[in-house]
Amino acid sequence: MPEGRSTSLPAPVLVDRFSALAPGYDAVLCDVWGVVHNGVAALAPAGDALTRFRNAGGTVLLVSNAPRPGAAVIRMLDRLGVPRSAYDDIITSGDLTREFIASHPSRCVFHVGPERDRSIFAGLELRFGPVEAADYVICTGLFDDERETPENYRGLLERMGARGLLLVCANPDLVVERGDRLIYCAGAVADLYAQLGGEVLYAGKPHRPIYDAALARIAATRGAPLATARVLAIGDSIRTDLAGAAALGIDGVFITRGIHAEELGHRDDPDLDRLARFFAEAGVTPKAVMRQLAW
Repeated sequence: MPEGRSTSLPAPVLVDRFSALAPGYDAVLCDVWGVVHNGVAALAPAGDALTRFRNAGGTVLLVSNAPRPGAAVIRMLDRLGVPRSAYDDIITSGDLTREFIASHPSRCVFHVGPERDRSIFAGLELRFGPVEAADYVICTGLFDDERETPENYRGLLERMGARGLLLVCANPDLVVERGDRLIYCAGAVADLYAQLGGEVLYAGKPHRPIYDAALARIAATRGAPLATARVLAIGDSIRTDLAGAAALGIDGVFITRGIHAEELGHRDDPDLDRLARFFAEAGVTPKAVMRQLAW
């Protein structure tokens, strides 16, 4: 959008209290990293808000693009201090990736990602090999996300593309917060592979399979399906959390203190005109905007 037209966009209104929104919904699909923790510690106001929502009869399903099984993410949440009272269940892109691997047994897989993500393969029937022998590729992240960028992978991706290998992206996020820094994720590598002409299967948000699985999990928890009008998605990513929910007709709450915080000028005083441009460019209009999730 031309810079000169930015002032014509309605500025989003910041909401301070989730309690003002909560009565309109029976279930919440809540992002994890950037909303309930920042990669280093739990964000206590978010845990409190989700606990209060559940105490009032609501259902909370954590929906994460973590490239690990949900059970492994729960153990991490415990270590960070996220209370289990804040959620009913969790579903991850790692869970969907495992389903893909299980449906393609006894194949040779080339793994792009750090050793800490190897739990995604536990108990599955597969073998590992180099690019030259692989049947497909699983990308859970960068080998060294502290130092590398997606450009470090261009040569590798070209070799994969030359063999026509499918890349299964176990974490479609482009970046994630780690304390006060942004770290590249598997989605950035997968997007570069797609730009080079490679075939990519994205296991998580904003793509529909994880939302279908999440809504099915909510129905199982509550004992009956729930209309999407009664479901609210909460997240800090316009590209994944807001766009993914909007595609299914699910309302969204955008958290400004997450991965877009620096782009918006200040963690505690976001530039709302700039945020309005971001929403317009993405074609999404959230139900509400909050600095942080708090009751």
